[in-house]
Amino acid sequence: YQSILLEAVVSTQSTGAPLDSGLILPGVTRQSVLDLTREWGEFKVTERMVTMPEFLRAIESDRVIEVFGCGTACMIAPIDSMLFENKDIPIPTMSSGAVLSQRLFTTLSDIQVGKTEHPWSVSIYS
Repeated sequence: YQSILLEAVVSTQSTGAPLDSGLILPGVTRQSVLDLTREWGEFKVTERMVTMPEFLRAIESDRVIEVFGCGTACMIAPIDSMLFENKDIPIPTMSSGAVLSQRLFTTLSDIQVGKTEHPWSVSIYS
């Protein structure tokens, strides 16, 4: 991925890693995901580091609904497991239907091809 955003949807909160960590590259797709989810106003969107212990606790307490990466090449990529300390950590993304991942992918694709009107796109045909 050129730009990776690990997006964890926990209950009614969406959290992405901040740019100031140096781990995440700024990118159009990342910013589009943040802007769209804030525009929708359906849940709280924050940018902060999430530690693995914090993430594992959220997984264990069934608070993680969905995780995905995003970037120029893949746009939106649902994540259904992570390998951490040689242990496979299942994530309920696919069992919950990857609803947010699919919605973001569809919305971004529709904006790109002009199927959905949005201030980001301007028709060049008259």
